[in-house]
Amino acid sequence: MAIMTTPHISADGISRHFGGLIAVDQVDFAVPRGEIRAIIGPNGAGKSTFVGMLCGRIPVSAGRIMFDGKDVTALPAHKRIRQGIAYTFQITSIYGRLSLKDNVRLATSWRWGNDEQAIQNTIEESLEKVGLADRMDQMAGDLSYGHQRLLEIAMGISQHPQLLILDEPTQGLADSEIAGFVKLIRELGGDMTILLIEHNMNVVMDTADQITVLNLGKVLATGTPADIRANRDVQIAYLGETHA
Repeated sequence: MAIMTTPHISADGISRHFGGLIAVDQVDFAVPRGEIRAIIGPNGAGKSTFVGMLCGRIPVSAGRIMFDGKDVTALPAHKRIRQGIAYTFQITSIYGRLSLKDNVRLATSWRWGNDEQAIQNTIEESLEKVGLADRMDQMAGDLSYGHQRLLEIAMGISQHPQLLILDEPTQGLADSEIAGFVKLIRELGGDMTILLIEHNMNVVMDTADQITVLNLGKVLATGTPADIRANRDVQIAYLGETHA
């Protein structure tokens, strides 16, 4: 008899309407604990709206979201952070006039209170993981766009989340930095569940355990990277013939 396990995060028929536009249409979605799940799809597929609902930045129009066995549908984003959800977005949310270490401090201080040593250790460990430890005293606004994205990932990691949501994290990274990012995600995958929204198909295929494809606000397919590569509907809608 198969053992049923509760998904770490799941969505049951969630939708989001913007006036007459249906951005996400009755999506069912479930990710087990510890999985690296990529979400892909063409522009306008509803990926960022869908992820915005999962993390609480965008309210659902219908449906339910469960995280770690709890109904979090009505919880705002800051309360979902306290539940163990961290996220980064396509548009960086760093503080350019603060140093790298102070950006990470702001992200993690709620967790440690007045424990300065724990805060300092977390800052150093998080920046080390993304390769920015040697720049911790630099102003964040002086970083390249790609390095700002890495800083934002460090801010997410510093919260020691159960679930890390990354929206287009490799945008602006050089090829050499992308290789380091893939290594980082593989390492983090052993400690937390990861949702990866990513346009770079090489990154997706190299990191994801499972891939969910969205198209026109609906789930087109879910499967392993090999399954998705071989799926004719996905090839037509998104990947293109060159990935067949």
